[in-house]
Amino acid sequence: MSRWENVTLEDVTIDGSHGLKRGPFGGAIKKDSFVPDGYKIYEQKHAIYGDFDSGSYFITETRYRELKSFAVEPGDLIVSCSGTLGRVAVVPPTAKPGIINQALLRIRPKSNLVSSRFLKMLLETPDLQSRLFGSAGGSAIKNVKPLSEIRQVQFQLPSLHEQERIAEILDRAEELRSKRREAIAQLDSLTQAIFIEMFGDPVTNPKGIKVVRLSEITTRITDGVHQKPNYTENGVPFISVKNITTGSLKFEDCKFISLDDHLKFTKRCKAERLDILYTKVGATYGRPALVNTDCEFSIYVSVCLIKPDKKLIDPFFLNAALGTTAVKSQADRKIKGIGVPDLHLDQIQNFLIPLPSMKEQNEFAHRVEAVEKLKAAHRASLSELDALFASLQHRAFRGEL
Repeated sequence: MSRWENVTLEDVTIDGSHGLKRGPFGGAIKKDSFVPDGYKIYEQKHAIYGDFDSGSYFITETRYRELKSFAVEPGDLIVSCSGTLGRVAVVPPTAKPGIINQALLRIRPKSNLVSSRFLKMLLETPDLQSRLFGSAGGSAIKNVKPLSEIRQVQFQLPSLHEQERIAEILDRAEELRSKRREAIAQLDSLTQAIFIEMFGDPVTNPKGIKVVRLSEITTRITDGVHQKPNYTENGVPFISVKNITTGSLKFEDCKFISLDDHLKFTKRCKAERLDILYTKVGATYGRPALVNTDCEFSIYVSVCLIKPDKKLIDPFFLNAALGTTAVKSQADRKIKGIGVPDLHLDQIQNFLIPLPSMKEQNEFAHRVEAVEKLKAAHRASLSELDALFASLQHRAFRGEL
């Protein structure tokens, strides 16, 4: 293709049956068929994080051959199509042979027509996300369009040479964003390193620091609204687990409720600056995030609200303590069964927390404040890079680069 041409997704995949396929449903992969090692089962997390080395579910060669139409090959694209929608990853040459599960869509590009890198970037654009899933990527929409409709989604495609040129430009921009995100992650780990340096490992408690129950150093421990609210197009942010799992309170991609509902919900549970939010439900339970804003918001039942008694404990110190492996291991021990993890409030209230002198806590808070200033600068830079990438992406797929 020497010029931009109008094509469908089906036009650029190997064939309608095997090039574009969702993982098997209806219990086709049963847990009793798993083995310690063998052919891998690729899951939603592989599409979300692009980490093909992770995962621990395998099937035998016999089972793999039975389900080979769902197999992945290097250069294939896997797309999350359940829960967190629209995350895309390219299967690398080093990926272990395996099949996709029911939460993934596999797209096998025709290598003589379309570059895997280019197609991945195209599928991640807001326009394609909307037409494939009816929503921007990352939204929790249960109804995914059927394959017959996905196959017929149309888009403009340039020559392979032009595709690679565009992919190279966007890759460079993405590399800058990635480095900034890595720097922020390193600063996140620095806070924990400072904690260990000053107070030692809370598990072994080598400095003999006083230990208290969380309920003894807080004025309130509660959770958010238990019933599902009526969401609105805009209004007051409504925070759930996904908005705090990174260790910071983020309002991006949050839902909204009316002011009337917010006022009603916050009669029982109102978050304020220097309170701590703590994830209590789901796979990402046990993660704290300090409230560092005066913005009004409400929280869902999956989030625990912890109000530190500032006469006894510094909020920055408590937030860091809640993020240590010592406290996380206490949370792990409370989780029972194989259902959705759910920490009860009385279990959180009984967490054992180290309590050094207020002078030591304040010194820790001072050092953390310096780290937070660095993180704020990096976040501002990342925001600028995100805006630049969005602009480049928009221009790239309109043939304007």
